[in-house]
Amino acid sequence: MACCGGGREEAAAAATESAAYLEGEAVREARELVAELCRHFYGQGWVTGTGGSITVKANDPALPLAHQLIVMSPSGVQKERMVAEDMYVLSADGKVLSSPVSKPWPHKPPKCTDCAPLFMKAYLMRGAGAVIHSHGMETCIATMLDPGAKEFRITHMEMIKGIKGHGYRDELVVPIIENTPYEYELTDSLAEAIAAYPKATAVLVRNHGIYVWGDSWINAKTQAECYHYLFDAAIKLYQLGIDWTTPEHGPINSAKRPRSVLSSTIPNGCADAKSSKHCVVLDIEGTTTPISFVTDVMFPYARDNVRKHLTSTYSSDETKEDIKLLRIQVEEDLKNGIVGSVPIPPDDADKEEVINALVANVDSMIKADRKITSLKQLQGHIWRTGFESKELQGVVFYDVPEALKHWHASGMKVYIYSSGSREAQRLLFGNTAYGDLRQYLCGFFDTTTGNKRETRSYFEISQSLGVDSPAQILFITDVFQEAVAAKSAGFEVIISIRPGNAPLPENHGFRTIKSFSEI
Repeated sequence: MACCGGGREEAAAAATESAAYLEGEAVREARELVAELCRHFYGQGWVTGTGGSITVKANDPALPLAHQLIVMSPSGVQKERMVAEDMYVLSADGKVLSSPVSKPWPHKPPKCTDCAPLFMKAYLMRGAGAVIHSHGMETCIATMLDPGAKEFRITHMEMIKGIKGHGYRDELVVPIIENTPYEYELTDSLAEAIAAYPKATAVLVRNHGIYVWGDSWINAKTQAECYHYLFDAAIKLYQLGIDWTTPEHGPINSAKRPRSVLSSTIPNGCADAKSSKHCVVLDIEGTTTPISFVTDVMFPYARDNVRKHLTSTYSSDETKEDIKLLRIQVEEDLKNGIVGSVPIPPDDADKEEVINALVANVDSMIKADRKITSLKQLQGHIWRTGFESKELQGVVFYDVPEALKHWHASGMKVYIYSSGSREAQRLLFGNTAYGDLRQYLCGFFDTTTGNKRETRSYFEISQSLGVDSPAQILFITDVFQEAVAAKSAGFEVIISIRPGNAPLPENHGFRTIKSFSEI
């Protein structure tokens, strides 16, 4: 657990492990709540066969969430028959403080849930108040729809609004990790997924289930119900041959569609199977949008409004999450000796001190044009305010809207892959002088997918798009190194030549265009 400073830390630890707290009303209610939720989730089919598990923080308003005790269900027991006395109680850093007594045969000796190390990652990395591990059938099948995919994606479904930080028009992305013979072996891959997807509130485990967390048991339960609904919807849409990953939900292409619904009489809303390209993936800066707009408008706006944004939203959950990610990044930067990095005071320090340190770090990151998730996420939230207030308007080259309309009308799926956050991408294309262009886009990828100059990132995208071959994807960028990485992954690549773009190496070997009308 991260240190918050000397005596306060010791006092908090002593309070959390005191007999009064351990045997008090908060822990008793948490024990009863876990038993009640297990019975409820058993009826839903989420924790049958002794599988699945639940954990909640024992809420004591006098203590920060990070220091509250943890109640966890045991392992290998009939979840619908559990009672409060069957629960384990752990300290905030995962030390067992109270264990249930053994029961006579045929009950097994008590054992804390095998999910404990995974639950602790959600508590420590996300500041969760509760975590649910479900073995619901739909969570397993959802990971089988595309066996090679590293993410589950869905958009334009009402229940997406029940997932923290998402709206109806947003694309919900849930990372998928591979299953292992033993639950504890999933710990590292779960932690990597949590770190790589800062907006995620769940991680799917292929052929296994899902981990869902929230800042309270109500929030975790609500999101778990929404996730299960969306997975079930995707499965049913798959059976009908309908694409759940695109805004229009038209017929899916042959790479995703089950054999039972393939038919030449069904019109294909995406590209025909015989078409040479099924998808187009576009870079933004220097490709759809002038570099000058990003460097001379977007970056300065974010830099100039960091302090104002942090001050006005400091207590919001969204900004708390932004600050948490920046802390993690800055700690790493300080260890690596990154120039411009300054320590960030703890949460309980003076608000102005914290904000001053954050502003200094963000300013340094922006000047260095760093492509890091913590910075891009904060910038996206600042830009959202600018777009909502009409201080900002998205800029695209004149030929872009017509190309998007043409590709959309011809059944081509178009995606964006940019170092800017997905939210920033949606804001830019949703607020242009040509209107809302998001209606022509099927999805957005950012650095949570991977570095744009690494081949593996493009492999991950090809796995998510459901094409038969990476060669069915056309990638357009202005950056030579990105073009090389995408080509190595099997993509067809075109380099965009726009005013202000960096010069290309001689004999670079790629086709170039000055306008999308040339494609």
